[in-house]
Order: sequence, then structure tokens, then C-alpha cells
Amino acid sequence: MAAKDALGRRGEELAAAYLAEHGLVVLDRNWRCRLGELDIVCTDTRRLVVCEVKTRSSTRFGLPAEAVDARKAHRIRQLTGAWLAAHHVPWVEVRYDVLAVLVEPGAPVRVHHYEAAF
Repeated sequence: MAAKDALGRRGEELAAAYLAEHGLVVLDRNWRCRLGELDIVCTDTRRLVVCEVKTRSSTRFGLPAEAVDARKAHRIRQLTGAWLAAHHVPWVEVRYDVLAVLVEPGAPVRVHHYEAAF
């Protein structure tokens, strides 16, 4: 496994744990279809919360959340529609969050949760 893939997996583990610690129930992780992949799908008991996780080992190339641009947000919305259809959910309120995980060597891990990011 490449170092980048391992870092991404670690970030998703940390993000899922963070969400659970903050009262969200994880329904699905790394859900895939022909359109792509959703990192984490969870609920806060009132709505579906779709989370995109971005992990970096430094800020040399910018903050992790900056990697979620309008094109990526559009793709996540499309994927959410596919997830809802695959799970036979006719309608539910959806919130889109970004979890930015920074895993810098020698520093504490930082998870920044952007609720309703797009």
C-alpha cells in the first residue's frame, strides 16, 4: 500500500472515530458505485450527513479542506443521490460536511469538522 493510501485510510479511521465521539452514527464507509466513492455516510438522527474526508501530513500544499472544490462537491451530491437510491430512501434532508485531518510528524493529530461545508 502506498504511503498516500495509508495516510488516507488513517485519516478516514480518525474521522469516523471523531464523528462517533460527537454523537453521529456511521451508516456506511467507503461506499462505491460507478460514479465514485463516498467516504463516510452517517446520521445525526435528524438528517443524513455525508462526509468527505481529506487528510494531509503537512500544509505545504494548502489545508486539507481546500481540496474540496465545486467540482468535487458536485460529484459528492451525485453520489449521494445514488446512495439514497441504492438504499431505497425516497427523501431525507442531507447535510454535506468536510473533515480535514492533519497528521503532521511529531505533532498531535488535528481533525477540523466543517459542518454544512457545501
